[in-house]
Amino acid sequence: MQKAIVTAIRFLPDRATDPLLRSDREIGRPIARVDSVLKVRGRARFAAEVPLHDLSYAAFVHGTIARGRIDTIDTAQAEAAPGVLLVMTYKNAPRMPAPPMMMEDAKGASASKLPVMQDATIRWNGEPVAVVVAQTQEEADAAAGLVHVTYLQEPAATSLDLQRQKAHPPKTILGESPRIEIGRAERALARAVHAVDETYRTPRHNHAAIELHAATVSWQDDTLTVHDATQMVNLTRSSLAAVFRIPEAKVHVLSPFVGGGFGNKGLWSHQILAAAASRMLGRPVRIVLSREGVFRITGGRTLTEQRVALGATEDGTLEGLIHTGIAGMTTHNNCPEQFTFPARHLYAAKNLLLAQEVVDLDMVANTFMRAPGESVGTFALESAVDELAVAMNLDPVELRRRFEPRKDPTSGRAFSSRNLVEAYRRGAERFGWGRRNPVPRSQHQGEWLVGYGVATATYPYYRVPGGAASIRLTQDGRAIVRMASHEMGMGTATVQSQHAAERLGLPVEAVTFEYGDSDFPSGTLAGGSSQTVSIIAAVTAAAEMLTGELLKLAGNDSPLAGLKPAEVEGWNQGIRQRDKPENFESHGSILRRAQREDGSVEAAAPMPLKAQKYSMHSYGAQFCEAWVSKQTGEVRVKRWLGSFDTGRIINPRTAASQFRGGIIMGLGLALMEETLFDERTGRIMSRSLADYHVPVHLDVPEIDVLWTDVPDPHSPMGVHGIGEIGITGVGAAVANAVYNATGKRIRDLPITLDKLL
Repeated sequence: MQKAIVTAIRFLPDRATDPLLRSDREIGRPIARVDSVLKVRGRARFAAEVPLHDLSYAAFVHGTIARGRIDTIDTAQAEAAPGVLLVMTYKNAPRMPAPPMMMEDAKGASASKLPVMQDATIRWNGEPVAVVVAQTQEEADAAAGLVHVTYLQEPAATSLDLQRQKAHPPKTILGESPRIEIGRAERALARAVHAVDETYRTPRHNHAAIELHAATVSWQDDTLTVHDATQMVNLTRSSLAAVFRIPEAKVHVLSPFVGGGFGNKGLWSHQILAAAASRMLGRPVRIVLSREGVFRITGGRTLTEQRVALGATEDGTLEGLIHTGIAGMTTHNNCPEQFTFPARHLYAAKNLLLAQEVVDLDMVANTFMRAPGESVGTFALESAVDELAVAMNLDPVELRRRFEPRKDPTSGRAFSSRNLVEAYRRGAERFGWGRRNPVPRSQHQGEWLVGYGVATATYPYYRVPGGAASIRLTQDGRAIVRMASHEMGMGTATVQSQHAAERLGLPVEAVTFEYGDSDFPSGTLAGGSSQTVSIIAAVTAAAEMLTGELLKLAGNDSPLAGLKPAEVEGWNQGIRQRDKPENFESHGSILRRAQREDGSVEAAAPMPLKAQKYSMHSYGAQFCEAWVSKQTGEVRVKRWLGSFDTGRIINPRTAASQFRGGIIMGLGLALMEETLFDERTGRIMSRSLADYHVPVHLDVPEIDVLWTDVPDPHSPMGVHGIGEIGITGVGAAVANAVYNATGKRIRDLPITLDKLL
């Protein structure tokens, strides 16, 4: 089987294969999101807003030690409290196997492979030890405070510094080797004319989506219905089916609106515990995590310590690149924060050493967080490139141009599409990079020191296999497209309506894209900036199948008689011959003559084999103007420009929003976000947005974005993902601008006042 795949990849055509690669009837229009009216009118129903008869409400009691066992648990007072219906602990919880874990099980959605509330063992501070269900949320919350627990503590590993001697390589990093070595990088560094060799640190980060994690669950006989806030509808269904030992067909997951996910709106213990409690009670249960609950039982980004060393010749040839380091992780998850990935593909270096290790800690399982690995990895790598540019007295943009590779530095594959140098050229011109003074502390505005910084943005191209889509085309010229995908704020229904309209030759107003329901054809997860292109591939397959069916129905009396799907295209609510456009027939005419009310098909996307033939990535250049107060050390980002090379842009309006959203999240990473963690107890101390700071309006300048809009000929519709690349490079661009303003190099995020005074 593997040999057949390798052979198929070898013989893939090098030419573009999608005939709509540059079509622009509906693609490229900046139309408003189709769900915008629902959102502003408050009619978009989220998981915690679904009305069910006889609904009850759950609250959690969290463990307070990092490692050990429950000694005693007294629930009597809670059970006697007003409105309480159930107090569930490990003693009375139903027997459930551990949920299947993503990255290890093809049907897993869980970030952890631990069993949920099955014994007295405590694995991290914050683990739920009791679930209280009551008639109202207030009664559940009050009764949760009446559960009394004592513990038998065991020695816990909570400090990366104290455990670093036990660091070890993970088995893989997203299926790739944790170590890549080409040539002798340390020797190249030692003999380099110009070199930097520094350590960069990034802290823990927590997810802080506006919509809290929530689920409303109910059982009807042996069928489980879950209204969830999840970015993986199908995997949640398969995982819950495994936990409750029922067929997948007996689990129905609905998640039409996620409300922000960024990586951790997957399967955690709260959905499992709510479903278990609902089954015990025989009535629906709703669980809404508090902000503190989100921080304590759903994972975020883990802390990293990274070494980046660069050695260059006098003319700027990169002789050696070393990017190594460690990250905190647990023994019960598999998310090692792939911070070396940018260095694997960005720059031409004759000698490379890229290696990651992990330190096992007793903490909540860390998980994916917008551009996992790449966001913090680019902070280290791009800060080091700036430091090398300073050492060489060379413009940082020019140095990156000299580092530009002709092929992928580690895989040796050709790039499917790479226009990074052009993105830099256009960005520098529009930003006014030429006005930058390379001498630190040379630009002033009153009490403010002014600095310019730049960094490269990059994120891999992913297209997840396994998705399918259905299309129903009606006689009156409307199409309903269905796929169990997700709307997390990126405008999924909007861009997919545009794509389907372009593919079928319909106006976008005639297309409805339905999603967020596990009963629909299997969707791929919303993650890894993969959803848009994964859906496009499935819808394309369905549209091609539908065209074939319509040509069969057209028969010999049609001007399309005898034509094959590859010879025609959708046009003006019908089908026309590509090279003889006068040969045309409308969809309605074909269906009426065939005495059909509609035409319906379902098709699966083909395997993304080209991603194994080419090196496929998105790129960008981030430009920052930062002001730093001489008196207080306060940093204000005054101006931002992101210049991106991300394939074809389907909707400029939603794309600009995605780019800006990523950049804003990157400003949080650079300047303020840090999860406070007490290493004495293993407890996450951040409890709310009052002490976990994220950017607000006054923290964010006007953000200018532009893009090359060059289609990737080896991707469906020429599209790449854009949801995550916006955050990459931002931390380094800010740090580099701060250095240019102050002369102080910050290598430890976030960039706070105390580090600049």
